[in-house]
Amino acid sequence: MLLAIDVGNSHTVFGLFDGEDLMEHWRVATEARRTADEWAVVLQGLIGGSALMGVGDVDGIAMCCSVPSVQHEMREMFRRHFGDVTAVIVEPGVKTGVPVRMDNPKEVGSDRIINALAAVQLYGGPCVVVDFGTATTFDAVSVKGEYVGGAIAPGIDISVEALSRRGAQLHMVEIVKPRAAIAKNTTEALRSGIVYGFAGQVDGIVDRMAQELTDDVDSVTVVATGGLAPLVVDECETVDVHEPWLTLIGLRLVFQRNTA
Repeated sequence: MLLAIDVGNSHTVFGLFDGEDLMEHWRVATEARRTADEWAVVLQGLIGGSALMGVGDVDGIAMCCSVPSVQHEMREMFRRHFGDVTAVIVEPGVKTGVPVRMDNPKEVGSDRIINALAAVQLYGGPCVVVDFGTATTFDAVSVKGEYVGGAIAPGIDISVEALSRRGAQLHMVEIVKPRAAIAKNTTEALRSGIVYGFAGQVDGIVDRMAQELTDDVDSVTVVATGGLAPLVVDECETVDVHEPWLTLIGLRLVFQRNTA
């Protein structure tokens, strides 16, 4: 059983694979001050509550992490609580099979490379991955499976929080699909601006990237992922596939490459 861990700035996602099948998955808040032992308690509690498997069934771990302090504690947790389990942490030196064509490849987040790997494996290149997380990231992959660059925009939650703080008469709202683009009250106006605004942003950036990737823009597959994707993905005209577990799938592929 492979335990895949995707540590993001806001949330950490755990997934348990039996072969290629994702059997269980959980999402928790990423707490930078949480210690290795506290992470172990969280993880053991989640797996212990599963009716399908237990902690003792884990025989491999793959992790990518965007928060250095959490990566340190996770590494310590693996050593203390999963000492006999093979662990692959995605960092420089780990084989991903994705050439990174950037000015400084080390600047690219490991989760973005993992997403590119999974997207190419599942759908082929060229493709664009849109990850709706703390930031909304756009990653372009060539027809050869090379990571050729991307874009980063403020995420949905960050934008909503900033708007509510800076707007004296605005407030936090639950983000759901608005009834219409032309709203009749402040709550619906916020929803319209957020949902349709982010959908338009996605379509605009993806269109530009597709034109730069290839002359045949129809050959570009656009894959959406991330915890906030369900809020706007249905309103995006350019998105072809919604794959919520893209990063976990990529971690499974990286583990196989490095332990075969």
